[in-house]
Amino acid sequence: QVQLVESGGGLVQAGGSLRLSCAASGRTFSSYAMGWFRQAPGKEREFVAFISWSGGSTYYADSVKVRFTISRDNAKNTVYLQMNSLKPDDTAVYYCAADPSLGRLRVGVPSSWGQGTQVTVSS
Repeated sequence: QVQLVESGGGLVQAGGSLRLSCAASGRTFSSYAMGWFRQAPGKEREFVAFISWSGGSTYYADSVKVRFTISRDNAKNTVYLQMNSLKPDDTAVYYCAADPSLGRLRVGVPSSWGQGTQVTVSS
């Protein structure tokens, strides 16, 4: 497992941007597929975006395609989520997740979760 710490959340107006970061501990970061999930009040946690071990492949939920970009810097053990054109519906706690298996990320059962960072988008 890796330890994950998210940062970068906050309050932003609709149409604005935020960049979330997730710093991972350990020396095997590049062997983990990474993902972002979010959970809005009263709703189940949902997938937002995944990125493969090398960063060569990315996947997005339809609701965030074009607006969000996931990336990673394996030299810094960090994964990012650039969020543009934010909407009030994007308000949620955003969680970073990691697993050696992209398949386990896809079904929402990664081996490691971060503690979450709040993103609030005002209208």
